[in-house]
Amino acid sequence: MTTSTRPDISRPWQSFIRFFFFGNYFYGICAVALSIEASLQQQSGINPFLYYCLIFFSTIVFYTKAYLSETNSINANPRIQWYAKHSSFIGFSQIIYFFCALICAVYLVSMYSISLFSLKAREWLIILIFPVVAYLYYGLDIKIYDKISLRNIGWLKPFVIGFVWAGIATIYPVLFNNLIHASSYIPTEYGVLLFIKNMMFVTMLCVLFDIKDYAADGNQQIKTFVVKFGLRKTIFSFVIPLTSIGLGSFMLYGYFHHFHPVKIMLNMIPFLSLICFAYLLHKPKSILFYLIMIDGLMLAKAICGSIAMIYF
Repeated sequence: MTTSTRPDISRPWQSFIRFFFFGNYFYGICAVALSIEASLQQQSGINPFLYYCLIFFSTIVFYTKAYLSETNSINANPRIQWYAKHSSFIGFSQIIYFFCALICAVYLVSMYSISLFSLKAREWLIILIFPVVAYLYYGLDIKIYDKISLRNIGWLKPFVIGFVWAGIATIYPVLFNNLIHASSYIPTEYGVLLFIKNMMFVTMLCVLFDIKDYAADGNQQIKTFVVKFGLRKTIFSFVIPLTSIGLGSFMLYGYFHHFHPVKIMLNMIPFLSLICFAYLLHKPKSILFYLIMIDGLMLAKAICGSIAMIYF
């Protein structure tokens, strides 16, 4: 009797999935996809390739930073364990991606320096506010005070993340395209509504994502929505109602502005999916479920929104 020597092909595939999602490459793709969707929705031109490279690498560096300090900690979180196991690669790749983002930024600044330095104070404020808030998310060390970190304010954390994502993915693409053509960026009513829509969508995803850290956040006295109100109340009294209101508002806006019915239906898919997944989270799920299915709704939203704009 012989034993099978067939290789286990599932292991390389599982390793790739962990690398792709734990390494935050998926977040980088989502940031690029949402940026393209926003450009199409606001009828702005598609930006140069290096612009999207800058967004991609900056997103990876930002999200990876949160786990660099925890690679030596003893934690049951599979993602932290993955970072600890691959700490050398993560540290090296973080440096590489940082310099890739820096090279892209320097090149873009040099290419459009004349337009950049002719920006008005209002435009500079819009450019700077999102990276400043992102920086404060991780914390600011002030000697006379304890570390100030928006990340540790549980109820505020989802809104901070939603605010930064909405700014990077909704405002920046149009602002940069205007910069290329040496024209001023003036927020439109539709642009503001898209910003609010994207901010609330990402915020709801963040609230759902906090469910996986329910026990840990409770032990650390971080008052996230799920710690403060409980799992069921967070899902059924907060996430689902607010998502439903956002969905209803979009449907009314689309109806009164004569959107094509298919266009409305395509844009409804991510919101309906969010409501369905929120209901499923009343039972424990793996971290990969959150990374693939919950955060995957950002990519689904970008794809649906882009298709709706291109074809309808």
